[in-house]
Order: sequence, then C-alpha cells, then structure tokens
Amino acid sequence: MQIAHQLGELFLGAVPTVIIFLFLFFFLRWAFFTPIQKAMAERNRLMEGARAEAAAVEAAAKQELDTYMQALKSARAEVYREQEDARQVVLDERVQLLKAMRTRSQEEVSEAKKEIAAAMSAARTEIERQTPTLAGEIARMILSRRPAAGEGLRR
Repeated sequence: MQIAHQLGELFLGAVPTVIIFLFLFFFLRWAFFTPIQKAMAERNRLMEGARAEAAAVEAAAKQELDTYMQALKSARAEVYREQEDARQVVLDERVQLLKAMRTRSQEEVSEAKKEIAAAMSAARTEIERQTPTLAGEIARMILSRRPAAGEGLRR
C-alpha cells in the first residue's frame, strides 16, 4: 500500500510536468511545426510548378530544335539539289563542247584528207607528166656513161 501511495504522489508530482509538456507540444505545433509544414508544402508546390514549367519549356525547346533540324535538313537537301543541278548543267555544257570540238576536229581531218588527196593527185599527175622526160634522161645518163676498163662485169 505504501508503494501505491508513493506511486500516487509520484503521478501527482508528474501532472504539472505532463501539463507543461502537453502545453509545450501544442504551442510548438501551433507556433513552429505548422508554419514549417505550410512553408514546405508551399515550397513543394512551387517546385512541382517549376518542374512542370521546366518540362514544358524543355518540350517546346525540343520541338523548336526538331523544327530547326528539319529546316536545316531541308536546306541542305535543297543546296545539294542545286549543286547537283549546277553540276549537271556544267556536264551537259562539257558534253556539248566536246561534241562540237569532235565535229570540228572531224571536219578539219576530213579537210586535211581532202587537201592531202588533192596534193597526192597533183603530185601523181606531175610525176606521170614528168615520167617520160625523167626516163629519157636516166636512159641517156646510163647510155652516155662509159664503163671504165674492167668495171662493167665485176659488179
């Protein structure tokens, strides 16, 4: 019984401490923890809003980058097509020039062949005209030449 009585006195002595503890708990909860929780909730809300905004900005930037890359790809393709067209024009001009030069060369060769044929015909005619005269002179030279002693048969 004495133990129960001592326990009762101990509990009565602890009541003010428990009351002070509960008062301090509710005061700290009201004055400190609730504002901190509200501030943290506001901070989390703002951070989530900033994350969502950043994600939207990132998506818009990605879209713009994709659009830019597509435009760049199209521009490159257009430049390559223009270069290919210009190269094809130059190749066509070169082919036309080569055809013209080949035709001109063939005409020059044909003209030169005609000139050579004409010169050859003229030379043949001149040779045929001079042949009797030359043959006569050669025969006269051979006949007029007298062989020296012992020269005619040894050869």
